[in-house]
Amino acid sequence: MILPDGLAGVAFGTSTDGDPRLDDAARIAASETLAIPAEWAWVRQVHSSEVVAPTGPGIGPEADGMITTDPGLPIAVSVADCLPVALVAEGAVGMAHAGWRGAAGGVVSSTIAALTDRGHPPHTVVIGPGIGPCCFEVGDEVADRFPKSRARTRWGTESVDLSAAVAGEVEGLAVHFVSACTYHDQRFHSYRRDGTSLRQFGVAWVTAD
Repeated sequence: MILPDGLAGVAFGTSTDGDPRLDDAARIAASETLAIPAEWAWVRQVHSSEVVAPTGPGIGPEADGMITTDPGLPIAVSVADCLPVALVAEGAVGMAHAGWRGAAGGVVSSTIAALTDRGHPPHTVVIGPGIGPCCFEVGDEVADRFPKSRARTRWGTESVDLSAAVAGEVEGLAVHFVSACTYHDQRFHSYRRDGTSLRQFGVAWVTAD
């Protein structure tokens, strides 16, 4: 499990932490490690910019962003190359699932707006592990959506730096990166590498501080 230095209320799983979306034992174990409630809120991820405010644990509606002010309700996304992006505010948190479609559609900006509209403007964004520009081969139809974040793979083909694209949306916030590429770092599940249905998690919760 990855706990960003100096930041309470945010954690990212690795493959060895199991898939809490499917495995209750993995979720309970992670919750015990993090000292948070064992029931988490999820959404039906569809690569959109929709944001919801769940009222309880379990799988909610189709969306790719969540916010909460409830200290008893961790909010989580499942990823295996897409970015888990946590937003930290005073008395609230947000979590976004940002693949290239969600990033291009502004899911992180939409999550920031949802927090701000409820009186909790975020001060920090934490961009979790996802596929890096070193390995995220795309065609021009994708790269053209990210003109400021075009890159090249390790083998010289067109790529996009999704973490940089997300960071470019959050001007004025403190940005923390978890520097890991899920494609070539064997600690993580990668759909592009293995075609796996397994996922690691990103989870955020409102702390008592």
